[in-house]
Amino acid sequence: MPTVTLLAKTYDRFQLKLVDKFLKSMLEGLKVETKICGVTPRGWIQIAVSGEDEKVALRYLADEIGLCPTCLEDVERFTTIKGRIIAMNKTRGELYVDIGVFSPKIMDATIPLQFLQAQLVDGRKVAFKKLVELFGFCENLPLTVKILNMDKEKNHAEAMLSEKQLTQYGNWMKSLLDRLIILGSSIYDVRLTLKKAGLNRDVLNIETLGLFELAVICKLGTDAAGLIPKIGKNLRNATFTVFNPKKVLEFLDYSTIFIS
Repeated sequence: MPTVTLLAKTYDRFQLKLVDKFLKSMLEGLKVETKICGVTPRGWIQIAVSGEDEKVALRYLADEIGLCPTCLEDVERFTTIKGRIIAMNKTRGELYVDIGVFSPKIMDATIPLQFLQAQLVDGRKVAFKKLVELFGFCENLPLTVKILNMDKEKNHAEAMLSEKQLTQYGNWMKSLLDRLIILGSSIYDVRLTLKKAGLNRDVLNIETLGLFELAVICKLGTDAAGLIPKIGKNLRNATFTVFNPKKVLEFLDYSTIFIS
């Protein structure tokens, strides 16, 4: 019965019940059983998988959700991993991304300011604080990164945003639609809250960034930040951040860096 750590975080113990239901639905039809074993100190979900189709199930989980590398030895240069922002060092201008490595000790991937400037604003010397504001960076935001350099003796990894992540931002920019990013809530709770608040007419769709990380796609003309006071009281444990493509384009003087 192999035990694996999903590249998915839970924000409270109740959500483990939702994960259990989700896994059973996701793997329906396979001769396999899953059991929630718990979470790591940083909230990554650990499960045990057993049954005739366990190899198929593990491959499917790896493709659809992702599996934490867990061990330092399992991370190599140019590996692409979907992690979560764990901290932001505004003094040094660095993003720290939790990539799921916790053995023999925790190792985060660091994205330096110059990489963010090169990838997001065409190399312009934009302050770290401004990039955080423009792109809605905050703790637990999912980011797919590419590992560039590894120093296993110093327990350090340097990374940049992956092509997949840049494509996502590019698509968001092209849409010109605000996105309200909600971290820590299930899609069921978000849909119910939007319905109760009478905001369905302001929303086009809900994009899944992770099991409990979502992007509410607003209709043209709807201000994502304006939705927070209307739904925040019903999603008290959630964190909100906003991606506003028009503000980014205005700041860049309507640069076409993402629109090609």
